[in-house]
Amino acid sequence: MEAKRQELHELIDQLPDEEAHAARRYLEYLRDRGLPGLSELLGTAEEDEALTAEGRRRLEEGLDDVRAGRTLSDQEARRELGW
Repeated sequence: MEAKRQELHELIDQLPDEEAHAARRYLEYLRDRGLPGLSELLGTAEEDEALTAEGRRRLEEGLDDVRAGRTLSDQEARRELGW
């Protein structure tokens, strides 16, 4: 397993700078594609009932964004917010 990871590191090091963002997004997708669904995150029905329909919709929307790679790194978010 370590040899395969080393090969990946070497491939990443060989990428042109303009491809780094796309490679990162794809690797994040591979990492995150097994994210739990809404029901797994919420747990019991009692917890589910405490969440409004709007809250459930927003949570699902956020999870869809993560699954689709529509996220920002801490650095990107701070840069956009001017922090």
